[in-house]
Amino acid sequence: MTHATMTHAAHDEHPTWLRRWVFTTNHKDIGTLYLVFAALMFVFAGSQAMAFRLELFAPGIQFIDPLAFNQFVTIHGLVMVFGAVMPAFAGLANWLIPMMIGAPDMALPRINNWGFWILPFAASLLLLSIVVPGTPEAGWTMYPPLSIVGSSGKVQLGGDLLIFAVHLLGMSSILGAINIIVTILNMRAPGMSLMKLPMFCWAWLITAFLLIAAMPVLAGGVTMLLTDRHFGTSFFDAAGGGDPVLFQHIFWFFGHPEVYIIILPAFGIISHIVPAFSRKPLFGYASMIYALVGIAFLSFIVWAHHMYTTGMPLAGNLFFMYATMLIAVPTGVKIFNWVSTMWKGSLSFEAPMLCALAFIMIFTVGGFTGMMLAMAPADYQYHDTYFVVSHFHYTMGISAIYAIVGAIYFWLPKWSGRLYDERLARIQFWISIVAVNVTFFPQFFLGLAGMPRRIPDYALQFADFNMLSSLGAWVFGSAQLLFLYIVLKTVFAGRRTAEARVWDGATGLEWTLPSPAPYHSFATPPVVH
Repeated sequence: MTHATMTHAAHDEHPTWLRRWVFTTNHKDIGTLYLVFAALMFVFAGSQAMAFRLELFAPGIQFIDPLAFNQFVTIHGLVMVFGAVMPAFAGLANWLIPMMIGAPDMALPRINNWGFWILPFAASLLLLSIVVPGTPEAGWTMYPPLSIVGSSGKVQLGGDLLIFAVHLLGMSSILGAINIIVTILNMRAPGMSLMKLPMFCWAWLITAFLLIAAMPVLAGGVTMLLTDRHFGTSFFDAAGGGDPVLFQHIFWFFGHPEVYIIILPAFGIISHIVPAFSRKPLFGYASMIYALVGIAFLSFIVWAHHMYTTGMPLAGNLFFMYATMLIAVPTGVKIFNWVSTMWKGSLSFEAPMLCALAFIMIFTVGGFTGMMLAMAPADYQYHDTYFVVSHFHYTMGISAIYAIVGAIYFWLPKWSGRLYDERLARIQFWISIVAVNVTFFPQFFLGLAGMPRRIPDYALQFADFNMLSSLGAWVFGSAQLLFLYIVLKTVFAGRRTAEARVWDGATGLEWTLPSPAPYHSFATPPVVH
């Protein structure tokens, strides 16, 4: 071995801090990078939410003018969806999937590294769009004509940076999805058939196919938007013969599967936590998988329930109404299975289980209000009001956050070898669950009373509920800072060492399998007879 080769080998064996984290192909390190990135984006987007809830505390324009308010709402939505929630679930996938299926790493480790490092550049473009001329103001849905020329009446740089950021974010998601599909299909432990996969792996396998099918549609839509802005095309410009509603069809053909791209991994997480703290295997394992597949299929044929008010024919409204209502069937199967798993189980209520129960409750509220929005005649009343804002926060926003928090509490002792402070975690949970409902439940009443969304000012009749909602939002935001403190304290200053089976012997039930967990899993190695 030459001196150069020996030096290179030594570098690989004892990499510098920078080399380890920048060039890593280790799935655990990349999972950690995703989670840290997501935490930073959560703090940024959450601080924006705190700012516009400050503006909405009382009627009148106090701190943020209407244009800046719309810019805040736009960036808040995009960063939360693409910069925080999706990378958080990608981090959990990187950490958990190889160990759950008995694989040494992800199938395509260099693509894994590349998929992550696209994200900081995409986020930089997204955040840079705030400070250059033409800050995006069309909402996270980017509807034209406002996304073409903006309120200034001319094309400016901010919208272009947003479009390129969305392209990069989509590229990162597609690379991660390909990696997950190849890993799960090709690298399972011997004897682990698809119908023995842990539920988290099933949820992510289906999510990955959704990403590959839906993301290119969004990419095509924003590319058409870009050519409308700069190259004289008129895909969405009515003045040139285009149709702004066409963009809505393209966006929501991506956008509704995106809701399930966010929530399906959460379903997988809850399907691990509930059995573990019920001391029972998951009820209805096969039916849970079929429900996930059914939801994924239906998500592609319901997109225009976001568009009842755009003048679709009656037959179109009826089709999308019935198809949307049909999603309640597989969703009800999942809720039934989780409740049945807990039925007559030996329940305990540590922080992960509390988060799982909160998820079930919050997602159920979101589902019921979704059935209200599915009704085409009623949607004319609810459309573009705070009822919709509250619904989608219950359905995918808060639900996803509780799944992520529950997953971190559940698996952090296995990742770090240290136990978190259970007492602090329960305090954080109870503050958080009360505050989040104080934040968003009043918004249902605001929406039913007719308060439109994305406005910084409102009539005096809406003042009390808005004040209540703002107070809840500030407390909820503070509770998430306490959560970050609990995690950092566990990782860097945890004193108690976690045992091999953290949750009182229930860890083996994380797999929801009739067979023993694979050797590379969190469980103890199998006994050789």
